[in-house]
Amino acid sequence: MNPLLDFSCLPHFDTIEPAHVAPAIRQQLDENRALLAHLEQPETAATWDDFVVPLTDAGERLSRTWGIVAHLHGVNDVPAWRDAYNAMLPEVTSFFADLGQNLALFEKFKALAASPEYAGLNPIRRRIIDNEIRDFRLSGAELPDDQKPRFKAMQEEMSALAAKFSENLLDATNAHAEWVSDESGVAGLPADVKAAAKAAAEKDGKPGWKFTLHAPSYIPVMQYAENRDLRARMYRAYVTRAAEFGNTEWDNGPLIEKILALRAEEAALLGFTNYAEVSLAPKMAESPAQVAVFLRDLAVKARPFAERDMAELRKFARTELGLEKLESWDLAWAAEKLKLARYAFSDDEVKQYFPEPKVLEGLFSVIQTLFGVQIAPDNTPVWDSTVRFFRIQREGRLVGQFYLDLYARDTKRGGAWMADAIGRRLTSAGVQTPVAYLCCNFPAPVGNKPATFSHDDVLTLFHETGHGLHHLLTEVDELAVSGIDGVEWDAVELPSQFFENFCWEWDVVSAMTAHAESGETLPRALYDKMIAAKNFQSGMQFLRQIEFALFDLMLHSEFAPGEGQNFMDLLNEVREEVAVIFPPEWNRFPQSFSHIFAGGYSAGYYSYKWAEVLSADAYAAFEEAAPHAGTVLDAATGRRFWREILSVGGSRPALESFQAFRGRAPDPEALLRHNGMVATA
Repeated sequence: MNPLLDFSCLPHFDTIEPAHVAPAIRQQLDENRALLAHLEQPETAATWDDFVVPLTDAGERLSRTWGIVAHLHGVNDVPAWRDAYNAMLPEVTSFFADLGQNLALFEKFKALAASPEYAGLNPIRRRIIDNEIRDFRLSGAELPDDQKPRFKAMQEEMSALAAKFSENLLDATNAHAEWVSDESGVAGLPADVKAAAKAAAEKDGKPGWKFTLHAPSYIPVMQYAENRDLRARMYRAYVTRAAEFGNTEWDNGPLIEKILALRAEEAALLGFTNYAEVSLAPKMAESPAQVAVFLRDLAVKARPFAERDMAELRKFARTELGLEKLESWDLAWAAEKLKLARYAFSDDEVKQYFPEPKVLEGLFSVIQTLFGVQIAPDNTPVWDSTVRFFRIQREGRLVGQFYLDLYARDTKRGGAWMADAIGRRLTSAGVQTPVAYLCCNFPAPVGNKPATFSHDDVLTLFHETGHGLHHLLTEVDELAVSGIDGVEWDAVELPSQFFENFCWEWDVVSAMTAHAESGETLPRALYDKMIAAKNFQSGMQFLRQIEFALFDLMLHSEFAPGEGQNFMDLLNEVREEVAVIFPPEWNRFPQSFSHIFAGGYSAGYYSYKWAEVLSADAYAAFEEAAPHAGTVLDAATGRRFWREILSVGGSRPALESFQAFRGRAPDPEALLRHNGMVATA
């Protein structure tokens, strides 16, 4: 049997090969098309059991098969897997484009919604039907027949462009390296960073140190390297990746223009004014104008704090570091120096207290305490020897399982993410338990020592785990709204951002630290310094996220591709309005903005701040419980968060879930307070 077609167990990552992809996907497509031909017939009743259930079954099999292929394309992007993925991408995209435009299926869903059966269905199933009708409309089902071929062709082209965007960025990242031959050139860098760079050079058969544009190498150079010339070279290479300055085959600029033009055309065909309106149709936010007001209001509130942060940094650089002009490649380095001077600790000092085994122990302890589950190692084939697998149980019953892929690799796309491998649903055989992929790009261990994580790495791990818990701890039995599925995109970051907050609590931090050399727990005095520095330069960081979100929104609502406008000019306009940091003219940030050009955040990057309002306010419930419980790890509040937020997934509107947990509408003041942006007398 083709291992991609075995749904009786977890994926066979030990036997799946690129050659399996085309036969498996084509078989799935053929089976789905045959089923659709049956479901389209008038004699097939428009009922839940006769129509929705078989459609869901077949769609899940195809999605699981393609999901494995897409996952391996992301975590093992070797030529054979890239070719296998790209060879089938047009056929898969074409199928789903046809499915979204299938008028016969659309009419069946509308008939079901108008039937007596609909009123007797539970609210979850009614929500699924309503969502399907909305999505058919957004997929062009109501377009005239003469426009459907063009709409379908656009979907196929946009999928190919998104894949190419991501591949170009990875190839451009992998193509650049900086070599340092003498000890003085690596002054200031932490010992583990130098050891990793030395090992990378030795792997290539060269002396000295090799630094790359992957995060575990790039970020420490920008933060610690005394070698200003090295920082400048690394910075320029990083911010010009996949741009016109390098290999023209990897230039994402033309792809951006094509993607924007296609999205604008899609919006016009669907009867929307712009693509942002299309993007917001299934989200919590009501209109681009509402989002713009939301972002600009936050920008106004954050700006005084950001201006103060920038002024302090410039003054420190001038008076203490001898830098009359603070360049973009100096910012992280100077900020680290200022933090060390002000708070008497460095990120590298903190990093030594977060060895990977202790961090995972602490992470799992938080989950177990709050949500009444148990986490234990499990066994299954994996795609890389460093990947681990775990199971989650509640009272001896399997709840879910997850893969943990923590380390950066040359064949793995950048960033951090959670993806679902299997969704929860009730089948004739019982409950199908969910499975998730949790992927990060942290530094791998060097030698015999375990990896150590920066506090930012720990925050990232908790963030992605929050997404994972949303998927894994669901109690919903209908696949379409189980876990993270069906959740409005601008609420999807609520559990992830919420979960980050625990990384700042002494109860949590003290339990997941042990110095890499001495085994000593993080000293309370050092923790207090971390808390004092928690909102160090938070105004600048906050405003930078507003810049990205507003650029994304305007790009999809006010920008007119192909009419003489340049997306870099638009970005500069946004910066003039909200930014306090102005990078060099040759900075090409959009060419690496994967979230909106190769991910699901187009006209939706605002979701991070939108959901952060919800997450900060949700976490405030734990802060309110702490005086009575003696800890923010209050099991009663944790169970309530699980019951009202995590367990219900997308089975009801996100705002209803939030209000069920908090008993009121969200209050943005908690977000500003958590970021230290509260005016003082």
